[in-house]
Amino acid sequence: NNWVSFHADGRVILYPICAANRRNERRMDIIETLKEKFIIKEVIDLSYYKKENKFLESTGSIIFDHENKIAYACLSPRTDKNIFIEVCTLLKYKPIYFTATDQNGQAIYHTNVMMCIGSRFSVICLESITDLQEKETICDALRNTGHQIIDISFDQTGNFAGNMLELSTGDEHNILALSQTAYDSLHIEQKTKLENLVELVPLPIKTIETIGGGSARCMIAEIFLKQIVKS
Repeated sequence: NNWVSFHADGRVILYPICAANRRNERRMDIIETLKEKFIIKEVIDLSYYKKENKFLESTGSIIFDHENKIAYACLSPRTDKNIFIEVCTLLKYKPIYFTATDQNGQAIYHTNVMMCIGSRFSVICLESITDLQEKETICDALRNTGHQIIDISFDQTGNFAGNMLELSTGDEHNILALSQTAYDSLHIEQKTKLENLVELVPLPIKTIETIGGGSARCMIAEIFLKQIVKS
């Protein structure tokens, strides 16, 4: 999910990836295959920024609130502020950027490590955001858009509790994809709050988490493109 994002207005954005050994994930044959089923009006290629050592890793770096046209990003070597603002300008989204650090004071490399936004909730590690003004701005934005804030700890973040993704099953029913590790790290009260808003679907993905370094959200790129209707 770090090299591409698909948007409801028919645009596809390609992103500059930091790790050179991951740039081969960018495959135009996938885009061409999607054109057979979905309406793609424009492909915007921002990957050239890698030549300037500037990076923005799609939905690893950006948490999109598509319904309210807001985008959130914690800045890091993999999440360049200016490219983030450029993407928000292209999409006409409001950018909210901030700094988030782990318990050792190191920048959290991807926003989707510490934050997830669903239709009615946001799971977020608030203690990772030390700037009080930034924290207030984020919380106000989430509350004003009707999201219940479910705060998670550093320990839960380390167990991938921020790396979740709400998905639609296509029949007006939403599920929350998360790993079994993340699910097990949640407290009963947190699980109850989430279960009142969405169906939880924990997945055992230890190999991805221990070797790949990511979790459920990292494995999924959402497609918001409109489908081609064949007569």
